[in-house]
Amino acid sequence: MHATHAISLRRLATAAMIWCAMAWAAVAAETGIAPFIGDYTGSAELVNADGTTEPRDMSVSISETKDGFNVSWATVARKTDGRIKESSFSIDFLPTDRDGIFSAAMQRNVFGHAVQLDPMQGEPFVWGRIAGDTLTVYSLFVSPEGGYELQQFDRILADGGLTLRFSRVANGEISRTVETFLERQ
Repeated sequence: MHATHAISLRRLATAAMIWCAMAWAAVAAETGIAPFIGDYTGSAELVNADGTTEPRDMSVSISETKDGFNVSWATVARKTDGRIKESSFSIDFLPTDRDGIFSAAMQRNVFGHAVQLDPMQGEPFVWGRIAGDTLTVYSLFVSPEGGYELQQFDRILADGGLTLRFSRVANGEISRTVETFLERQ
């Protein structure tokens, strides 16, 4: 290979990397996700409807994707009997035609397109919203009896991290809430 071909290939590779970085930056600017990008950790006391509390360790990671962004989060609950219960979730979000509202891309259809899950099959219907300094993720579940549960995760920008506000409403009744600070790592 001639030196001029090697230089041309390096220039082409550099140009491709710059284009990809610019495209991802454009997605972040377009979606409004840029200020939220990062990794955050903290702990909290989850408050149940009966007033009892449960300690939780929490983490969230927010990142750009090719077409939108990803929110991944985990909780660790320590039970009084010594058991540890871990839960983790990861959801990609895509822009919609509505400014600041994002659809969850949780599965692929037969054509390879990202689509929502089906709440009539017991799966959550998930969407996101960015309004000012708050990134909200909603999850709607339809119970086998036709009732509902709505979970709302507000992640609010704060000095040094995020304020997390979580609530779970089942058939109009608040069943769980938590508010805590998650420190940017």
